[in-house]
Amino acid sequence: MYKITTGPKTMVGCNEDAWRTTSVIWFENAGKAGEYGAAFTGSRQVTSNRTAPQSGMNEAGLVFSRLAAYYPRQNNPFPNRLKITDEVDYLSDILHTCSTIEEVKSYIEQYDHSVFRDDVYIYIDRSGKYLVVEPYTLIEGDEPHYVLSNFCPSITANEQARKLARYRNGEDYLKAHPVNISLAFCSALSDTMHVCRSRNGDGTLLTSIWDSQELLVNLYFYHQYDTTVQFNLKEELSKGNHRISIPGLFPENPEFKRLATYKTPFNTPFIRAGMVPLAGILVLFAFIVGVWQFRHPTPGMLRLVPLINGILIVYLFVLATNPYIFYFDAPYQHHGSVWITASSYTPFVVLLAMFPLLCFGNRWLKSGKPKPWVRNLLISNYLIYLLLIFSFAYWGLYSIWD
Repeated sequence: MYKITTGPKTMVGCNEDAWRTTSVIWFENAGKAGEYGAAFTGSRQVTSNRTAPQSGMNEAGLVFSRLAAYYPRQNNPFPNRLKITDEVDYLSDILHTCSTIEEVKSYIEQYDHSVFRDDVYIYIDRSGKYLVVEPYTLIEGDEPHYVLSNFCPSITANEQARKLARYRNGEDYLKAHPVNISLAFCSALSDTMHVCRSRNGDGTLLTSIWDSQELLVNLYFYHQYDTTVQFNLKEELSKGNHRISIPGLFPENPEFKRLATYKTPFNTPFIRAGMVPLAGILVLFAFIVGVWQFRHPTPGMLRLVPLINGILIVYLFVLATNPYIFYFDAPYQHHGSVWITASSYTPFVVLLAMFPLLCFGNRWLKSGKPKPWVRNLLISNYLIYLLLIFSFAYWGLYSIWD
């Protein structure tokens, strides 16, 4: 995200990078006298009719944005503050009750905001002043141009921050071009900072550019910057509280269509639920085959079956807990765990082992030595391998050439 202030006018651009298909914009009028109506965008559904705010602006021209950012866990410095029990209410109330950075700071300092350990927030008021809200620190500033990405400024040197392409691109663009607050300039800057990964065409879900002086917001959907939809905050609030699904506002986008039809354990409950019994079957087969091999002579290659089953069980758990694997380049590199990185080679191990396993297994089965139930069990185990290989291929886990 970025903010640009020239004279009395401030423009704020926000890029939401997400794999969700439920992007919405909604408008909420003031609940009582002295409060402000506001517009919000977001895509993460908390309940069927509630969405967590990702960015927004109120009638006083106060704008906010939320970015994912990691901060190492510390002892809670705010144990006696109010607890945040509902993030939607908390984030919405700030825009409904505050108009300046000073008011936002006073509001936030009542609460234990360390619960947002994986997020960094920024609030910008109409004057161009901003407040960065980290899990344990608040940072105020009033530079005319400011760029922020997925890091906490208090613990991240600029040299380190520039390793993030979107931040580096934004900073370089502002240095290389005469800065102005036109929509054309801001959309070009947002375009420069957007993400589009080659594997699935995924990346920036929604770009919102907020004009805090005119109370306008321009939306650009799924990193396509040739089409925009504009909303006037005052006009929309006059229609009452309402929500609008964003994908339907824009022409069909092939990359978004791919995202909408791409099935993973995180957007398809059937797949996620099916991974549990599948892992259980692999455990059972590994145990039975292991016991059989202990008691009966078995071709050496087939002795790998329990080991491969064990590796697959671990990998299924990794797949069920790491959504990034389904979108980032293969083999997936996890910056915090060498074990998760190593597990990303599992699809290749299974694929390479499949041919010799089939050859040795077929020869052994034709020999008539194994009992029928052992034959059926081994064939079933192989079918699970094939199912997983096809699933890995569908998810692009073999796409090392992309």
